[in-house]
Amino acid sequence: MARRGDELREHILWVAKDVFLEMGFERASMDVVARRGETSKRSLYAHFESKEKLYLAVIDLVRGLFLGRLRMPGDYSDDPAQALAMFCGRYLEALLYQPSIQMCRVSMAETGRFPQGAAQHYDVMFTEVEARLGAYLQTAFGVSGEAGTAAAHRLIGQVIYPRYVRALFGIDELAKSFNNDALPADFDLAPIRGAVVDLIQSLRKK
Repeated sequence: MARRGDELREHILWVAKDVFLEMGFERASMDVVARRGETSKRSLYAHFESKEKLYLAVIDLVRGLFLGRLRMPGDYSDDPAQALAMFCGRYLEALLYQPSIQMCRVSMAETGRFPQGAAQHYDVMFTEVEARLGAYLQTAFGVSGEAGTAAAHRLIGQVIYPRYVRALFGIDELAKSFNNDALPADFDLAPIRGAVVDLIQSLRKK
């Protein structure tokens, strides 16, 4: 039975995401998306009137996927140190996942053409994560919103550098799979746990 309505729209988005990741915005075409999605160009354009609109819709899709995988710090544990370590580990794992790196590279390459899309991508990868961490730190340790935000900003920097930067520039191998249920057993949480311990100690001194 042929896909229709919202089902077809969602199917197109998933296909388009893979096309943009593989080919980049410039080389990707609506013809390729329609062919791989096994739908007509007429149906494709009925849902997305241009390649530009389709690209921005893919950014929205990626936003939902990323934040859905990450969840909230308090979802991981009742113990603040464990919750923060697991949340930050999950965050780094999601950043190092090959499609995440590829989407970031595409977004950066198209910043001039789609500043709005680049800003939305930055928002989901960093701003929203900082907001979630800051709110959790404020509640868990009774610090001010300003102090929670500053602490979250500092922790994110310690978590992503240098591993995320090395992956982004192709120095380190990218993760080819992502387990939606748990971190891989061999994922190195030790540096993150150390950063979390230091952060908690600094907050308790305030």
